Amino acid sequence: MPMQDEPITINYGRGHLALPLPAHAEPTVIRKQQLPKIADPHAAIADVLANPIDAAPLAELARGKSSACILICDITRPVPNHLFLRPMIETMIAAGIPRDRISVLVATGLHRPNLGDELAELVGDPWVLDNVRVENHYARNEEDHVDFGFTATRNTPVKLDKLFVEADLRIATGLVEPHFMAGWSGGRKVIAPGVAHHETIRTFHSARFMEDPLAVQCNLIGNPLHEEQLEIVKMLGEVYALNTVIDEDRDLVCVTFGEIIASHAAAVAFVSDATRVGLPRKFSTVVTSSAGYPLDKTYYQTIKGMVTPLDILEPGGTLIMVSECSEGFGSHEFREAQARLIELGPERFLATLTAKSLAEIDEWQTEMQLKPMRVGRIELYTTGLAGADRDLTGVAMIEDLTDAITQSISRSGDARVAIIPEGPYVIPQFAA
Repeated sequence: MPMQDEPITINYGRGHLALPLPAHAEPTVIRKQQLPKIADPHAAIADVLANPIDAAPLAELARGKSSACILICDITRPVPNHLFLRPMIETMIAAGIPRDRISVLVATGLHRPNLGDELAELVGDPWVLDNVRVENHYARNEEDHVDFGFTATRNTPVKLDKLFVEADLRIATGLVEPHFMAGWSGGRKVIAPGVAHHETIRTFHSARFMEDPLAVQCNLIGNPLHEEQLEIVKMLGEVYALNTVIDEDRDLVCVTFGEIIASHAAAVAFVSDATRVGLPRKFSTVVTSSAGYPLDKTYYQTIKGMVTPLDILEPGGTLIMVSECSEGFGSHEFREAQARLIELGPERFLATLTAKSLAEIDEWQTEMQLKPMRVGRIELYTTGLAGADRDLTGVAMIEDLTDAITQSISRSGDARVAIIPEGPYVIPQFAA
């Protein structure tokens, strides 16, 4: 079958996968707006620490404090921790906080801990590991949390990691990118669910929140998850955040520091328009990725990439996912949820969720998979799943991308193909 001369590439694992298209295909490659890279990231970080948003400089915030805790995202987020952790810690030490009272806490939520070489990769700077305490958050450890009671608006139980709660100086750090439930990642999200107790997290992920039409990517207005996160931050009290924005090359394009809500809002304002891409039509064939490493390490995370392009998928069309799944399927709880989906079917599975005030661990990702299943056909290309795990995805497995695209075009009679190399980091929107 004749192919186009120069294949388009799509993010896959730590690199890119060539995507040879049939000759009659009419591709539209969808990328977010190119943002200028920060020429000197170290200088930019020093500047925001000295000139924060709605807060005193970090050196002043640290003065007189006896302890500090810095939250970092887990391995599923490509946050440039190597750029900012050491200067933040050195500023704290210079201000008088003893180094043995400074901790870095990995905001794992209910994900597995990051240990050994993976932790070293995540932190990105041996100096940090050698000089301060670095710990993982464990949401299931009851004794590790402080109970704040319940939120006033939606009665969410609020329990947070005491290492963070009890620190005199509390700073969350993260990456601001579209999030398929909370609107945008970063800021307040690194606290809850990042270092929250499993009951708090499971409440956030119950059908009451997940099925809310405003709990979608790029939306903060009326988003119940975002509103609960803001309420939790206010219950916690004084807290600050450093937020980063990176481009498709994973280079820094924006960094903010300051009061947690204001600094997060500034980063969202910076990236929002560049991330959302308006398109005049929908497509019967959409090819997308899970953004490559580290987000495509598991099938669990892959589902995020299935949800974000739904606005441009023609009803009854085909969504082709490309995800390495180098680490396999995901947690045993997620595997059990997928097995229930296969056994019960989408409608009966959803019915089992709606009466729960606490979601079962990781079943919320299966619930999110229902969204693309309602719109069209889902197909998956992966080299990381085998045997029963392939069946548990509940989607069609494909071995040849060109053939899958050809068949999709044949089914729809429409040669136009949307391709999103960076997956869920880009939000295509149908603009009629």
